[in-house]
Amino acid sequence: MVLHFGKATGIYLKTMPFVLLRMGIGLLLGIVSIVYFGVIGWLAWTFVDAETISGWVAIVALLIALVLFIKAWQLLVKYVLYLVKAGHIAVIAHIVQTGEVPSNQISYGTGKVKEHFTEASALFAVDQVVKAVIKQFNRRVLSFSNLVSFVPTLKQIIEFVGRAVAIAASYIDEAIVAYMFISDEENRWKAAGDGLVLYAKSWKPVLGSTLLIVGGMYVAALVLFLALTPLASVLSGLSTTFELIGWVVVVGLVLTVYSGLLKPWVKTVVITTFLIEAQDKTPDSKTRQEIENRSEKFKELLNRAETEETTTEQSDQDSPVTPA
Repeated sequence: MVLHFGKATGIYLKTMPFVLLRMGIGLLLGIVSIVYFGVIGWLAWTFVDAETISGWVAIVALLIALVLFIKAWQLLVKYVLYLVKAGHIAVIAHIVQTGEVPSNQISYGTGKVKEHFTEASALFAVDQVVKAVIKQFNRRVLSFSNLVSFVPTLKQIIEFVGRAVAIAASYIDEAIVAYMFISDEENRWKAAGDGLVLYAKSWKPVLGSTLLIVGGMYVAALVLFLALTPLASVLSGLSTTFELIGWVVVVGLVLTVYSGLLKPWVKTVVITTFLIEAQDKTPDSKTRQEIENRSEKFKELLNRAETEETTTEQSDQDSPVTPA
């Protein structure tokens, strides 16, 4: 198995503007979340303490505030954060394909997303189906765990590996999206189908390297957490409040490094590995049929590709022809 960690790391460093942008957005959202729940909690405590409202009313109000926050978060992820994430993917794919870094990569990346998808929800819809197909494909790859059920220890090991593969595979859908950005296919669903076929033909090096780097990422996060725990321990000698603040700072720093620096690096490695391993391969009907026979979601994707192609053809036929 050929590892592409060095090249991927170089590309990761070249896309640092996107990495820093995502980290900045994450920090801002973290601060907003703390302030939001802090204010809501303070208001609930104040009204209950003043006996203005009962405890049950406060609990209901907190639940409503939580639901509103989750809904707002989902909309933000779907229409804003996903656009930034997809823009970063587009830039990574461009660098892997051409070796060149766009002069204004943030503008270039978001522009490519809007060029390929009229709205963020369209990309989100494609990505959800791609994720489902990848899960079904990897589940089939590991289906041999049922054959060793008579050996409990071995079965547990294989199930553990299966869970690790599920975590690693969550990054692979981004590699398929990257392929869609550099594909000449205008039909986004067909491009996604071609990308999945290429993944099926090169899944071993892609999934293998992803497992290694995801494992390393969790180890690095754990080491960072253990290295920062003395901070909370020192503050615990002052007061319980300072100890709590110390743990919040420790967890916040670990999550910032994990989500802001490590996860984008893993994503870059997975995308780079997939695009390099798939560049000499072509989507073939045999592999496509094998996936279709084992994945209902892949059939759904192909049906959507046919529907979009038919719609495009009808639109072209209905459009007026301008006389010369």
